Amino acid sequence: MTRLDVRLASRYMRSRRSARLFSLITLIATAGVTLGVTALIVVTGVMNGLQNELRSKILVASPHLRVLTFGRGLRIDDWRAVRDTVASHPEVVAIAPFVLSQGLVSAGADYAEGVYVVGMEPDTGTMAVTALPRHFLEGDLEFTTTLDDVDGGMVLGRRLADRLNAYPGDRVTVVAPAGSKFNSALGTFVPKWWTFEVTGLFHTGMYEYDNSYVLVNRELAQRYAGLDDAVTGLEVRLRDAWSAPQVGREIEDQLGYPYRTLDWQSQNASLFSALKLEKLAMGTILLLIVVVAAFNIVSTLTMLVRDKTREIGILRAMGLSVRDPSVYFIDHLPVHVQALDLLIILAATVGVATLATLYPARQAATLDPVDAIRYE
Repeated sequence: MTRLDVRLASRYMRSRRSARLFSLITLIATAGVTLGVTALIVVTGVMNGLQNELRSKILVASPHLRVLTFGRGLRIDDWRAVRDTVASHPEVVAIAPFVLSQGLVSAGADYAEGVYVVGMEPDTGTMAVTALPRHFLEGDLEFTTTLDDVDGGMVLGRRLADRLNAYPGDRVTVVAPAGSKFNSALGTFVPKWWTFEVTGLFHTGMYEYDNSYVLVNRELAQRYAGLDDAVTGLEVRLRDAWSAPQVGREIEDQLGYPYRTLDWQSQNASLFSALKLEKLAMGTILLLIVVVAAFNIVSTLTMLVRDKTREIGILRAMGLSVRDPSVYFIDHLPVHVQALDLLIILAATVGVATLATLYPARQAATLDPVDAIRYE
């Protein structure tokens, strides 16, 4: 924009007694666009923050990648050799075997709760596969017990502990799905009971983990699940969490059948897809605010062109160019959002606002100078 463009624009933006209505309408139209863009940016930022928070919560107890097998057995017998092979990948930072089973836990009352029993390595150092050790309220992954008549230690999620009224030092019993034996006298299977001492509590902020997960020593979990020396799979931590799908495919190719990988994005694909769809729907709805405000721009500028017909004719007779200058430019926003979202919002806003100016600008540009000067 030239200095002349700026001076003319500022001159006509200042209200006169005869043009106060146009100044008011211009202010309202500008405020409408500003409100729409602000709402769009704020809501998009909130949605991005929600997605980031969910990702961080999921990755507290979920690894970047899991190495599993096909088949109903869901077990890896030669897991040590597989572990060494996977650990040789340059993107792998830490790897550990895990056991996943289920059970029915009770603290001695009539109430029992179904839980996921997770067997983990007794590792509390920096090479842990997940960030779960950093979210312990009491105890750690050493599962150290103080009672003599228990099978081992167990760490409970805080929500589960509150419902069971079971805290560190208390005893809980768990019914295992494996190890039940047929009793000919009763004519039915008798389940196997395990007794654990609560040695710790954890709180991740993720309802699913805090509500239904319990942790035990990996070797004890192998006996609990009836896997002998096998494990359910391997948990892997990578240098970059976003590279998990690509690294997973490379590990599958390296290991071959019957091994498979499951990355954290695929495991939670339905959740992330729902959030993405919600973000798109909210953005589309809020963009309509900008579109509605653009109609105000069209009507305001159309009336302004008709009111300033004589002035436009004089400017055209003086040789002012008919080309429309670019007046909608935003170089700074006081919030932090994703670059792609910002580009989409700005492009859509500038596009709508620019299209709204074309008709009145075209109408002004096509005026004949002589006729415009004579216009009453």
